[in-house]
Amino acid sequence: MTNGDALVALGRELMKRDYRFTTVTPATHARVNRRPENAEARNLRDVFGWSRPFRPQMLPDEVRELLWAADAAEEHGSLCRSRVRFSSYDRKLFVHSAYPTDATDAVFFGPDTLRMAGAVTAYVRSRVGPIGRAADIGCGTGAGAITIAKRAPEAQVTAVDINDTALEFTRVNARLAGTGNVRTRHSDLLDDVDGSFDLIVSNPPFMIDPAGRTYRDGGGAKGNDLSLRIVETATRRLAPGGALVLFSGTGIVEGTDPLRAAAADLLAGSDLRWTYREVDPDVYGEELDCPAYAHAERIAVVLLTATRPS
Repeated sequence: MTNGDALVALGRELMKRDYRFTTVTPATHARVNRRPENAEARNLRDVFGWSRPFRPQMLPDEVRELLWAADAAEEHGSLCRSRVRFSSYDRKLFVHSAYPTDATDAVFFGPDTLRMAGAVTAYVRSRVGPIGRAADIGCGTGAGAITIAKRAPEAQVTAVDINDTALEFTRVNARLAGTGNVRTRHSDLLDDVDGSFDLIVSNPPFMIDPAGRTYRDGGGAKGNDLSLRIVETATRRLAPGGALVLFSGTGIVEGTDPLRAAAADLLAGSDLRWTYREVDPDVYGEELDCPAYAHAERIAVVLLTATRPS
């Protein structure tokens, strides 16, 4: 049994046991885990949701054996700790990295993932015409790709990322979701994938991260570079009638949105018709205390949809 096979089996075992967990923001996670009564895990949600240290004997035998078979446990003082989390969405479980997500190859599933997947679902349901080829750029857990694949089973969905851990988790999550029409590809944007697409979706990193963590750092002085590269890619790779659904974020500076302004400049020279709106005007407020966001008055998450005429 490979590590991936064991993670699939572990996810299925947790579903059999009616395990459910909603992953919160890192700031909320830290606050809840600081409560004295949460120092040690007491149940499966504590182990695989809250990433709390546990005594091996408190896990059911089947769960413990699969966690060890996946090589996903580590020592934590006199206790142990899972290196993965499982989060609930769309009646399935998604595996991703344990809290805290400090590693450079960490894969995060959280509130923004749910917002992005909701936006993708809304687009797929409203679309007129079939989806032949779709791509999820910077796929992370594969939530975007799997959301498309479940609602457009005729589509060929490619999940791309430069993070091999993300691609492994996407393969596991696609199996847990029963979506056989998702394939993974190691690629920087769509550089190593040929052809045009009827749908491109992405929830890229958009924070200004001095540590430069791949899953978090959007690039550039404002954290917008990766989002803008995705917009530029869409101008070249969307098929007639194809659409980009980009869920991103940006620091708002004196009432202005630098991502919107830069995206407008990029799209002005293309034939794409686009809309842009704030999904939540005020997120990650704790980041405003950091020097990287000293210029910003708030951080907003936004949704850009761009469509090529048929």
